[in-house]
Amino acid sequence: MISINDLTVSYGGFTLLDSINFHISDKEKIGLVGKNGAGKSTILKLIMGLQSPTSGNVSIPSDKKIGYLPQIMKHARDKSVIEETMTAFVEHKELNTRLDRISHELAKRTDYESKEYHDLIVELNDIHDRLLIYSGEAPHVQAEKTLIGLGFRENELDRMTSTFSHGWNMRIELAKILLRKPDILLLDEPTNHLDIESIQWLEEYLKSFSGALVLISHDRRFLDNCTTRTVEIILGRIHDYKVPYSQFVELRKERIAQQRAAYDNQQRMIEKSEEFIEKFRYKPTKSNQVQSRIKQLEKLERIEIDEEDLSTITVRFPSAPRSGDVVFSVKDATIGYSKPKKKIVLRGANLTIRRGEKVAFVGRNGEGKTTLMRLLTGQLKPFEGEAMIGYNVSTGYYAQNQEGLLDKNDTVYDTLDKIAVGDVRTRLRDILGAFLFRGEDIDKKVAVLSGGERSRLAMAKLILHPYNLLALDEPTNHMDIRSKDVLKQALQKYDGTLIIVSHDRDFLDGLVEKIYEFTDGQVKEHLGGVDDFLYRKKISSLREIEVKQQLQSQAVSESKKEKSSEYEEQKSLSREQRRMKNRQQRLEKEISSLEEEMSAIESILESPSPEDDIIELTNKYQDLREDLENKMDEWASITID
Repeated sequence: MISINDLTVSYGGFTLLDSINFHISDKEKIGLVGKNGAGKSTILKLIMGLQSPTSGNVSIPSDKKIGYLPQIMKHARDKSVIEETMTAFVEHKELNTRLDRISHELAKRTDYESKEYHDLIVELNDIHDRLLIYSGEAPHVQAEKTLIGLGFRENELDRMTSTFSHGWNMRIELAKILLRKPDILLLDEPTNHLDIESIQWLEEYLKSFSGALVLISHDRRFLDNCTTRTVEIILGRIHDYKVPYSQFVELRKERIAQQRAAYDNQQRMIEKSEEFIEKFRYKPTKSNQVQSRIKQLEKLERIEIDEEDLSTITVRFPSAPRSGDVVFSVKDATIGYSKPKKKIVLRGANLTIRRGEKVAFVGRNGEGKTTLMRLLTGQLKPFEGEAMIGYNVSTGYYAQNQEGLLDKNDTVYDTLDKIAVGDVRTRLRDILGAFLFRGEDIDKKVAVLSGGERSRLAMAKLILHPYNLLALDEPTNHMDIRSKDVLKQALQKYDGTLIIVSHDRDFLDGLVEKIYEFTDGQVKEHLGGVDDFLYRKKISSLREIEVKQQLQSQAVSESKKEKSSEYEEQKSLSREQRRMKNRQQRLEKEISSLEEEMSAIESILESPSPEDDIIELTNKYQDLREDLENKMDEWASITID
């Protein structure tokens, strides 16, 4: 479908892409990977014709439609969310208009054997074929479903796009791209502004997408679930693997090991040849052999090792001084902002974070995760209730815009040197090396660093002080996969308390053991890791869907009154009511049983004996409470007289 042929991109004396070749076939799902700055986004721009190569070309069939989501793009500001999204159906509207005109003209014509009549028939069939792409639900319904899947609420669809952040407007652009039903999708970091549930929705969409996909992402799990082929860009060249990302990592290790062995063998051969040349250079009897060795070395194609294997590099946060048992607690707090006008973000918030816990804050953008972080760091005070920092707590805070607060005139090394004290000053190069700053990198000005490099540098600053609480707000944004792996390993070994805001499932997996979900102005606690949380959310969503389907089924039954006899209709409705009534009664019994079990645990917890496992009982009580809430919600949805 798309052919990239001998493509080279050079800037002055630097070659970014060096004579690369690869082909994108129909329905192929490709993950484009490599370090930040390797040229991934450049390849997408070359395909779109937004950038011209130094040499080579990109071949694309003229009849193929491409959907392209860059990392940065302009957004409409003068329409509502749904109005802007509906612009995706401009072609659909134009096709229908043209279809009506052709049908009207054919009805009037009688020159059935003429070329003009034949051409109209051909165009009519072509339009029918193209409209089949949009067949199914009405455009407005498709638009609403896509927007809701990407995290919008129904009551937000009529809001002006200008009232939403850059991240939410990116979701609108992504919705428009998906609704146009392109043959090829080019997506550059599409998950950057999505929450966990929206990422899952997009993941399911891409898995069922019938066209070709080229995806740039630093989310390992997202790549694994959405792609079947991995193209790595490294030192201007590409390496093509017909496997998803995780399998590519293993195959790449094997390739580099083989490459290193071949390099070592070649270096030994070169060394022996050079020794021979030096030893016998001035001996006439060996002149032919010397010249032969010299020519052999000149013609030799030197083996290069693509990239230093950094998998063994580790970084360790300083040992955390001991704090009190409760590190941070919030009780019945109403939290928000007083300027420019009062805005309540969270009501009745309650949470308790204890020493040594690793906790994640998850939820939609704008639901209060960063707001609570600001409460933790003292930047905000609650309007009502209380928020308390525990005894002897020292907080290291990484804000979303932390990398933007670095002094652009400093070098990488200066950034740490200005704040380092004591013995740590002797280890600054080691610390920078652990965060992948090596050689000439440490002398770079902050101004020329990429977003990922600035994120790593800001994180390196936290190493210089022994904090016992790390509060990290989206620390992996702009980081490539290797950088995220280094950070995750360090946080897993960290012996202090960790609070992290992130939507990266792979990064959170195995790192946190408790999750606070921010939704609808409330904070809800979930014990367990991110996979446990997502599983429970999925089950909860399935229950909601089941209830909706029951109610929709009843509505459909009522809508058929005009087409069926009154007797059959009443009979059908009665069956539905009986089924709903039976489900309601079953739920009432289950709710009663759960309440009794919870009451029994409450009695034990009020006066536990030495044999009682308080932690196990508390965890069980939490699970029962969640199950009870879900059943109560379902019962309320289907209650009938």
